[in-house]
Amino acid sequence: MSLVTVSLGSNIEPARHIRLCLDALADTFGTLEVSRVFESEPVGFSDRRNFFNLVVAFESDWRPGELQAWAKQLEANHGRTPETTKYSPRALDIDLLTVGDTCGIVDGITLPRAEINYNAFVLQPLAELLPTHCHPHCRTPYATLWAAFDLGAQRLWAIDFEWQGRWISRADTPLRQALAR
Repeated sequence: MSLVTVSLGSNIEPARHIRLCLDALADTFGTLEVSRVFESEPVGFSDRRNFFNLVVAFESDWRPGELQAWAKQLEANHGRTPETTKYSPRALDIDLLTVGDTCGIVDGITLPRAEINYNAFVLQPLAELLPTHCHPHCRTPYATLWAAFDLGAQRLWAIDFEWQGRWISRADTPLRQALAR
């Protein structure tokens, strides 16, 4: 069994689609570790609808290609197809970030996913969820990578979010936000 991390995002009915995705992940893989949910401004999109983003971790013995195929099928079930253009709105975006300590190309998938190092909406929830876990390639803890991250024009903020009748995310207060950075 390997620890798998995935990034989830949505900017079309995001609360609904994120909850449905979490349900599907839990039904398929069992116990999930879930980060807070962040709202973020779109990066590179002409459509200005904000995204909801989070990171989920779970144990699995599936190969990367099996995980990727499952994720793409779930995205398709939510209306995203291979023909969907890169910077278009999406009900569900699932990105495979890591599978254990795997580095390199496996089943045609590059692991770990490069976006970990470039997108605040991936690194911040990953660093909060697994602060002492190390990035498989550079062997630096995610919390350390986040502490050194330059947000630049990227903006995101934690939001209140319920799943299965419990709060999995609470919005930051201004004081807590200031202390976090």
